[in-house]
Amino acid sequence: MMVVNDRLLEDKMTEIEQARAWSPRVISKFETLIRSGDDQALYRVNPLAFARDRAIAEPESIDLFLHAARCGLFDMSWDVLCPQSGMVLDSFGALRTLQTHYVCGLCDVSGDTNLDDFIEVSFSVSPHLRRLPFHEPQTLSVEDFHWKLRFGNDGRLPGQDVRFLDVLRGFVRGMTFLPPGTTTTLRADLDPGSLSGVNVQTQAAFAVPISGDPVLAPTLLKINYDGRRFLPALPAVPPGPVVIEVANTGPGRGALLLINWPPELVALTTKPTLDFDPYVSGGALLARQTFRRLFRSERVDEKEGLGIRQITFLFTDLKGSTAMYERLGDLNAYALVREHFALLNAAVHQHSGAVVKTIGDAVMAVFSRPSDAISAALSIFEEIDRFNGDNVRPGIVLKMGAHCGPSIAVTLNDNLDYFGQTVNIAARVQSLAEAGQVCISEALYSAPGVSDLLAGRSVVAFDAPLRGVEGDATVYRIMRG
Repeated sequence: MMVVNDRLLEDKMTEIEQARAWSPRVISKFETLIRSGDDQALYRVNPLAFARDRAIAEPESIDLFLHAARCGLFDMSWDVLCPQSGMVLDSFGALRTLQTHYVCGLCDVSGDTNLDDFIEVSFSVSPHLRRLPFHEPQTLSVEDFHWKLRFGNDGRLPGQDVRFLDVLRGFVRGMTFLPPGTTTTLRADLDPGSLSGVNVQTQAAFAVPISGDPVLAPTLLKINYDGRRFLPALPAVPPGPVVIEVANTGPGRGALLLINWPPELVALTTKPTLDFDPYVSGGALLARQTFRRLFRSERVDEKEGLGIRQITFLFTDLKGSTAMYERLGDLNAYALVREHFALLNAAVHQHSGAVVKTIGDAVMAVFSRPSDAISAALSIFEEIDRFNGDNVRPGIVLKMGAHCGPSIAVTLNDNLDYFGQTVNIAARVQSLAEAGQVCISEALYSAPGVSDLLAGRSVVAFDAPLRGVEGDATVYRIMRG
C-alpha cells in the first residue's frame, strides 16, 4: 500500500511551484509520479528519462528534481557505475564524500572514473514523504536485493539492443544471503568456463576455473567468507553437479551471486563497456547554474579534486571598462556592469551552463556540452545588441573566447571552481578576440554540433601561440552578424 505524507507533499510542492515558472502540467506530472509511481519508479530516478517519458524539456526536468532535493522531497545521490556491468558500486549522498575509484568484483575490474563518465546523479523519494522497501535493504528479498537495488536496468551490450542483465541472468547459478555464523549450501550444474561469486554490496569476490572431464557425482566446494574475502578450498572444479558450502565467519550478513561464465567471456582480456541511456553525470550537474545556486554547501576537496574528461569554458570580457568608469563615474558604471552580469547569467543559464565566477568585469562560465557554449555566446551577442538598443547610455561591448577539454573540479574560497590547462587556454583564446567577437579553439570548433551552429556565419581561422601548446595553434574568430 502506497502511503504518502500529504501535508509534507502539499507544503513542499507549493515551495517548488513558487521557486520559478514551470511549463504547463510539469508540476502535476511530478506529483503523479510521487503518488502513483511504483516503488522502482521512485528509486534512483533519472531526470532525463522522466523528461523523455513525459515530453518535458531535459533542463526543466533536471531543475525540477534539484528543487525537489533541496526542499527534502527527494534525496540526491552520486552513484558510481561499473562500465562493464552497470552495477551501482557505491552511492554517495554528498559531493564532498564522493570517491571516484571503483572496484567491481563481478567483472574483476578496478579503476578511476571521471565526473562526466560513469558517475550518475539520481534521485530517490525521501522516506519522510513515501517509504520504499529500498530504504530498508535488509528487508528486501534476495532477488530484489540484487536485481533492483544494486543494478541499473538500461546497460546494453555495445551496439546492440540487448540488456546486459538479461545476458547475466542466463549465467547465474544461484544467489543467497549469508547469515553470520552459519553455513549456507547451494547446488548447481556447471558448464566449462569459470565459476565466480561476488558480494554485490562489498565487491568481495572469488573465481575458480571449471575445467577437466565432466563428472556425474557432485563436487563439494567449501568456501570461507570472513566478511572481507571469499576463500575457496579448491583451485578448480570439473564440469557437472556441484555442492557449494559457504561458511560466513564474519560479523555481519553477506550475500553471494554465483555465476558460471562461459569460456568465450573468460577468454576476453578486455571486457566491453556497455551502452547506457543518457543520464545526468556528475560533471554535467556541476555545470548547471541551478545546482550551484541551490547546493552551495556541496564541496570538492581542494587537495584531491575531481577529474572531468570533457568540459567547455567560456570567458567574457567587457571592453573599455576603465574608460567607461572614467566617463560615467563609479556608481553609474558599476550599475551598468551589474546589468551586464545579469544578462550574462540569464543567457548562460538558458543554455544549460553556469557562471563559475566573475573576475573584475570578466566572467568565467562552464558548459558540459560544447554546443551549449557556442549557443550561449551567440545568444549573448543578440542580448547585448537588444540591451544597447533599449538604453540611452553608452553601449557595452564584449569580447569572448572558449575552449574545451579535461579539467579538475575543486572547491576554493567556498566556490566550486575549475583548474588545469584547459582553463588557461580558454582564457588565452579569449584574449585574442577583438571587440564584438568570440574566438574558439580548434578542439571546440571540431566538437559535435558546433559547426552546424556556425553555418552561414563569418568564421576566420588564424594561427596564434597558446601557452602550454607547442607551436602555434589554430584559432577561429567568429564575427557578429
